[in-house]
Amino acid sequence: MRVMSVPTSQHVELLDVTRQIAAALSDEGVRRGAVVVFVPHTTAGVTINENADPSVRRDLETTLARMAPPDLPYTHLEGNADAHVKAGLMGSSVTVPVEDGRLQLGTWQGIYFAEFDGPRRRSLWVQFLAAAD
Repeated sequence: MRVMSVPTSQHVELLDVTRQIAAALSDEGVRRGAVVVFVPHTTAGVTINENADPSVRRDLETTLARMAPPDLPYTHLEGNADAHVKAGLMGSSVTVPVEDGRLQLGTWQGIYFAEFDGPRRRSLWVQFLAAAD
């Protein structure tokens, strides 16, 4: 498993980590199998979505803010309950197939680290699963 450091600079931020994961895959030498990307935090998540148009990221952030605004009467008293809800909606892991040493993402897809309680220095755990030939 590889642990990647992900520094975030904003309170809410979607960071495209596709290139970093592809580079780690190349270093690892896995030709066929899968990559599991896991976020070990309760106020951050990971997702796969469009990476061609940056307005999609803004739309995701806007929609999540409307679904879980910070000013609801939450019972979690740390002041970041909305971040926990957003992370739960986003999810903590994605799995991507690997073929010929490349991530098998769709034409417009990218892998995004989703920060909901930043800025912070976060971790992203990447596990490479090689298929038996």
